Amino acid sequence: MKKILNLVQWLIGILFAFSAFASGFHFSSIFILLAALLMMPIKPIREALKKVKIKSGVAVLLSVVILFTGIACTPTNDTPSDENNSAYTEDYGEEDPEQTTENHFDNKETISTTNTTTTSTTTSAPHSPVGSGSANPVKPSETPAYTGRPYVALNNNVPNFSSAELTTKAYEKYSPLDSLGRCGVAIASCGKEIMPGTNEERGSISSIKPSGWNQAKYDGVSGGYLWNRCHLIGWQLSAENANRQNLITGTRYMNVSGMLPFENMVADYIKETGNHVAYRVTPIFKGNNLVCSGVQIEAYSVEDNGDGICFNVYCFNIQPNITINYADGSSSSSSGTTVKKETTTKRVTTTKKTTTESYDSYDDDQSNYVYITKTGKKYHSIPNCGNTKTAYKVSLAEAKRKTEGPCSKCW
Repeated sequence: MKKILNLVQWLIGILFAFSAFASGFHFSSIFILLAALLMMPIKPIREALKKVKIKSGVAVLLSVVILFTGIACTPTNDTPSDENNSAYTEDYGEEDPEQTTENHFDNKETISTTNTTTTSTTTSAPHSPVGSGSANPVKPSETPAYTGRPYVALNNNVPNFSSAELTTKAYEKYSPLDSLGRCGVAIASCGKEIMPGTNEERGSISSIKPSGWNQAKYDGVSGGYLWNRCHLIGWQLSAENANRQNLITGTRYMNVSGMLPFENMVADYIKETGNHVAYRVTPIFKGNNLVCSGVQIEAYSVEDNGDGICFNVYCFNIQPNITINYADGSSSSSSGTTVKKETTTKRVTTTKKTTTESYDSYDDDQSNYVYITKTGKKYHSIPNCGNTKTAYKVSLAEAKRKTEGPCSKCW
């Protein structure tokens, strides 16, 4: 009977040991392997247990307890929820230096839209390999409806890149403007080679008027101004400034809450690993509209086959409580807020003299605000960049006088 019992313990112990390595070795495997050793009637181990007055029956029970502990510690492949990625999806934004406004949005703002289910976005690697297909942008007629979130996942969050596009050689390509002056697809293999240098500062982009640029100022829009000059491939990834093929007319909401979190994610990954990320942004225009309805952003980290970065999202070019005419970029308030149309010419009157100045509205530094700290050397587009709690708001002109330039993280 004792031989049969020992045989059973050997078999169970071997089964434990096999399961410890069956799904790959990890921390929990140590517990399972220890359970296997306690289960098997190995003479040196049993003698050691007798010395500490642990009987064989207790050893078997202890083995089972350790086994279940190991199973409980085994990591799963569950995809993190959108809430777990909140660090990337909060309202932080990259804006043009000429378009600095306060970065805050009320997530409870009401918008009249068609209700559909929004798919959450993740950065986990896809179940099928990327690189066997080609670009497959969402069709304008099939763009998802806005349901209160600035972006939605497409194609189960799996991007569409060809094998040629997944390269460790950094490059960037921009489509020529079409007959209506609209931007097309922008694609890059983002790496440190094309990112801004350590002390490189952003240049002015106020000279560019993207298609549909019809600026307006609303009391109900954070910072006031509706439109931003949105980079397709962000400055922090490409060091591109006044490139007409890389700038579109986009709302503050899309620029800050939609696009920038993903740009930050990619930039941080590259800085930390030195790897490359295939990155493509496609503006989606319906018909002959001069303003896009949104942008599709795809990204995939090359060296680690998408383990670090992998997403395919659509960012909505909308602004809460504002009705937009995408045909020409004109707009109106849907909530009764005050609106002020901005033109490229402004008359300035004082008690001493009257002068006429011609400039883009965002070149009026005194009408825009940024954040600085008493000891900081850079100015910021958001009050809590770097988790600082001492930032205060000043005009952009004053910030330029008191600091060395914009923060490379939040601009």
